[in-house]
Amino acid sequence: MIKQINRRQFLALGTSAAATSVLAACGASGSAELRAASFRDQQRADLMRYAAIDDGEFTIPAIPGNRIERQYWRQVVDDPFGEVPGTIVIDTPNRFLYLTMPDNKAMRYGIGVGKAGFEWSGRATVQMKRRWPTWTPPREMIERVPELEKWAKGQPPGLDNPLGARALYIFMNGRDTLYRIHGSPEWWSIGSAASSGCIRLVNHDIVDLYGRVTKGAPIVVIPDNRVTPGAVA
Repeated sequence: MIKQINRRQFLALGTSAAATSVLAACGASGSAELRAASFRDQQRADLMRYAAIDDGEFTIPAIPGNRIERQYWRQVVDDPFGEVPGTIVIDTPNRFLYLTMPDNKAMRYGIGVGKAGFEWSGRATVQMKRRWPTWTPPREMIERVPELEKWAKGQPPGLDNPLGARALYIFMNGRDTLYRIHGSPEWWSIGSAASSGCIRLVNHDIVDLYGRVTKGAPIVVIPDNRVTPGAVA
């Protein structure tokens, strides 16, 4: 049998339903607002990732509008190599540098690598670390590019210095390879083969990496089999 309800009960029921509807609408709206706020926060964080850095004697300029492809942004990822934590793995073919971390994680950075004929591979160590280093071009580089003769005794630190804000000096079997992991103001070169064998990061990322790497850290360089074998193997 259908139960009848009186007018007072009907109005009360309608009010309750309306309230439930309003709460549901508020809940949906609130959820959308939270998602929008989260998105805005992420956008701000993305912009701050490569904002200008006051680094004491020099200010590292911002990278305009996050012009680096997102895949090359500094980010924590699953470790694909399984080296002991604290190891630098240079994935030459894919233009990534990984710093292995505990719990099968790694900090990944986008890099620029050596041009054909200047690539190298193998195992090495970080023998030295330098903040705002002096750059001294090797004699063979000066022979190829004579105008570098003016820096035969070293180019002073600065925003135009090819080694950028930081440099890690790579040794193999106790000998200087003359290759470096270093910063570069040429953010547009990340993801390309543009250097004379060295591994370059944007200055923002080399500052971050420098702070995480210890002297003596192992380095593994994966060769790019698509190009000519490297000078150091």
